[in-house]
Amino acid sequence: MTDEAWKAFSDRVAWDSRFHATCEITERPDPAALALINDRNTNVLVAVSALMDRRSDTGEDDSPLTQEVARLDAKLNVLMEIVNRLLLPQSVLPPRIPVRVNAAGAALPWDGLPAVGTPVMLKLHFDVCRALPLELPGVRLAGPTDGKGFIAFEGLTESVRDGIERLVFRQHRRQVAEARAHARPQDGWGE
Repeated sequence: MTDEAWKAFSDRVAWDSRFHATCEITERPDPAALALINDRNTNVLVAVSALMDRRSDTGEDDSPLTQEVARLDAKLNVLMEIVNRLLLPQSVLPPRIPVRVNAAGAALPWDGLPAVGTPVMLKLHFDVCRALPLELPGVRLAGPTDGKGFIAFEGLTESVRDGIERLVFRQHRRQVAEARAHARPQDGWGE
């Protein structure tokens, strides 16, 4: 299982970032608890995707409707930040750690990870919605030998896996676009 899980993880596009994250030892959730976790994760993924997409849209349309949507968006962003600060202040968040994640699992630093074979719950907090972590049940498996450990996710529904894949793909696409924009020579500079 270890090699198959690692291969499934390695063969997919992943999101490399520094997340506020915790990885705690836990018992494998029973079917009822797993259903609740999957329902919460579905809601978190919908909220995070909507908030990230809205914040990254930078249209150049100056129509009155677009301007009104932008004003509403700004108000909603302020409201979300207030809610985030009230529900989970920055000082209460777990520390940021480098995580590489996709729908199959996550690679993260060995420090603090339990022994191989231990059931765990990985919680990822996204900046756009800090108070609602993505809760990912899994098992600690052997992974790369570069100082990182590997968590293979278990019990996620297909809709949660699809939501993670879409989020990861959109984030990867953004990172590639930003890298290309920074690599492209600026028009008019140096002439």
